[in-house]
Amino acid sequence: MTSDISGIDPSVPPSGTGCVECDDVGGWWFHLRRCAQCGHIGCCDSSPAKHASAHYEATGHPVMRSFEPGERWFYNFATNEMYEAGPELEPPVSHPADQPSPGPTGRVPADWARTLRG
Repeated sequence: MTSDISGIDPSVPPSGTGCVECDDVGGWWFHLRRCAQCGHIGCCDSSPAKHASAHYEATGHPVMRSFEPGERWFYNFATNEMYEAGPELEPPVSHPADQPSPGPTGRVPADWARTLRG
């Protein structure tokens, strides 16, 4: 994958350290994804709210990158393709290492594993 692919702007920083919509309503997430076009941080499809997919549906921004520490993969919603790596994006490239997954601290229910979507 190269940075000239439509849907990627390496110069845009992430919108924060957690899922924007979950933070707005006091929700929680399993893993985080970053829009490679606008930097929006949303929760993954295993999370209760699936905000990363909802962001794609609402905006048409097709490419997401994992926002988990140590992960560099990209996913293209429009083509259903996964890429092991891609262009370097504006830092930070993941949520803080001390932020747990699932997260954030204090909002994850004790039975969180039973509520994951598959």
